[in-house]
Amino acid sequence: MGIAIELMINEEIRDREVRLIDENGEQLGVMLTQRALELAEERGYDLAKIQPMAKPPVCKLLDYDKYRYEQSRRERENRKNQRVVEIKEVQLSATIEENDVQTKAKQAIKFLDGGDKVKVSIRFRGRQITHSEIGAKVMQDFAERCKDVSVVERRPAMDGRHMIMILAPKSAKASFAEKKANREAANREKNATQEAQG
Repeated sequence: MGIAIELMINEEIRDREVRLIDENGEQLGVMLTQRALELAEERGYDLAKIQPMAKPPVCKLLDYDKYRYEQSRRERENRKNQRVVEIKEVQLSATIEENDVQTKAKQAIKFLDGGDKVKVSIRFRGRQITHSEIGAKVMQDFAERCKDVSVVERRPAMDGRHMIMILAPKSAKASFAEKKANREAANREKNATQEAQG
């Protein structure tokens, strides 16, 4: 939706003739540009070239200031509606306490509910690095706590002395696999009900 389209207007239009559309969208046909300019002036509008590549170019009678205002308002709306997904970070440790895990999980769920991704990291200190499986277990437990609102986008993996996992918000649309599983469960239930009645 980027930049507002700058239209050629009034005296900037150098073509000999144009196809004209009036302010109500009615086709007025092909006419000399001079005549189109006169009509625009009589009706208190600008003559704007809206299809420069057409033969002859298509022009329309419009209020150019109002047009520019509408364009910039639409752009602002579009910018407002574009949500930037951020990556928030939650740091755990290989020896994290249960109440800390709960606090961090709540924090991560809040980020995920807000539409952001969460980078979960564990920094191994000293000799802890030789027991990375402990970190992997902490990560799996953490992913499990957030599973209602997230999917694991990147499985836990070592990066230097850190283990990193990325959680992404679950999309509003259920995945194909989830839909299929739900349908199968519903069919099993229906069959069980029919058998019970039969």
